[in-house]
Amino acid sequence: PLSETIMALATLTPPAPLASGSAAIPLPVALAHRAVLALDLGTTTGWALRARDGGITSGSMTFKPSRFEGGGMRYLRFHYWLGEIAWLAHGLQRVVFEEVRAHAGTDAGHIYGGFLGLLTAWCEQRGVPYEGVPVGTIKRFATGKGNADKATMIAAIRARGFNPADDNEADAIALLLWATESHGGHA
Repeated sequence: PLSETIMALATLTPPAPLASGSAAIPLPVALAHRAVLALDLGTTTGWALRARDGGITSGSMTFKPSRFEGGGMRYLRFHYWLGEIAWLAHGLQRVVFEEVRAHAGTDAGHIYGGFLGLLTAWCEQRGVPYEGVPVGTIKRFATGKGNADKATMIAAIRARGFNPADDNEADAIALLLWATESHGGHA
């Protein structure tokens, strides 16, 4: 389950720096990968994390403010959540996000823009490389069709052995796989 994976991430320790003049020592298998976070930004944000041990954890996180909170609370929660994910992963080496150019409505566009602004500022402040990937690119990678619907995306990700709870999580997993297997194979 997710809680066990998160706890396992918390027990990883980063490698010690090499002393000057030391020969490069290969990383242990458990630390052989770069930690990559993939995000499908929105009030319900889909996420997928490939940890340094190569394991993938994913889910959906809801940032909808409660009835008694202001609209800015969603962004504060997102900011703290990013920090928590980075801490549990012992640092992020790359962030990829779904780059959406058209939104269902004005509110969705504003919310996406707020998350995107916060995410890019967070990454800039910490020196974490980030990249937006067009929706069609992700869909084409996962299904072979750049305009695949939600059900087709979920089915394609399930066919790869994952069990996404919703389309947000499926999109994030597809994005992570794209980033680590195709173009982003350098991850």
